[in-house]
Amino acid sequence: MKQLLLLFICLLWGGAAFAASSPVLSAADSVARWQKAQRAYVDSIDRTLHYQQGHLKLPGGVAELTVPRGFRFLDSAQTARVLTTIWGNPKSECLGMLLPEKYSPAEGDSWAYVIRYDPMGYVKDSDAEDIDYNELLEEMQNDTREGNKEREAAGFEPVYLLGWAANPFYDQQKNALHWAKSLRFGNSPDTTLNYNVRLLGRKGVLVLNAVGVPRQLSEIRASIPGLLANVTFAKGERYADFNPSLDEVAAYTIGGLVAGKVLAKVGLFALILKFWKLGLLALGGAWAALKRFLGFGAKES
Repeated sequence: MKQLLLLFICLLWGGAAFAASSPVLSAADSVARWQKAQRAYVDSIDRTLHYQQGHLKLPGGVAELTVPRGFRFLDSAQTARVLTTIWGNPKSECLGMLLPEKYSPAEGDSWAYVIRYDPMGYVKDSDAEDIDYNELLEEMQNDTREGNKEREAAGFEPVYLLGWAANPFYDQQKNALHWAKSLRFGNSPDTTLNYNVRLLGRKGVLVLNAVGVPRQLSEIRASIPGLLANVTFAKGERYADFNPSLDEVAAYTIGGLVAGKVLAKVGLFALILKFWKLGLLALGGAWAALKRFLGFGAKES
């Protein structure tokens, strides 16, 4: 839907020049040329990125990562470029990004895990089995409605929390928490999928957020076992290494992590703007390629 809308806008925008300098194309030819221009734009972005594989130590030395099969990794500097320059988000600190090999970050339907670390302290998991997640969802929806006042005052669209796309699940053996939310922004009819993964450590939490569309839910969910098997805290930083005599305890437990009160401004503002901003960037960035492939301005003097 987004690609067809973008095509429609571009064709309207260039209609006069097209009529003056090019023969009339069929709808199929126009779409084919647009797809070729779009592919050229995506490839031009992808060639500027340096992907990594294998075993890596994440910045700060808190955790290590073996890039899972079918994925590739961007370091913190390149991730910051993707988030700000390509996806149009505010600047924020991150440790890196894991992307499926079959996607480029310049594609509208791509998704990726953005990795951060929050040194919030040791998160107690004693409440994990006692949480009523339906009740928690209602609280989160109320908090989101209240937060919309601040979002709109800051110039952002309101966000609506529609429900769980995947119910929260805590793996006590791996000290890993993951869940997915369905969200909608402003007047858009589209639903956004926000998949959250949290790995608990001795002094904080590794935050891995994936943003996609509902049809990608099964793909993202299927990647979680491989992800959890390949991301570990460094020796001395694991959950089991907690020393109550030395280490601070976080203000939030499992329920607080799911509610997102600690990470709301980072997680909600920083990633989900991708699809809106990426469409605008593609519209501007691909215009030169679009003119070339469609023949706009071919006889300019």
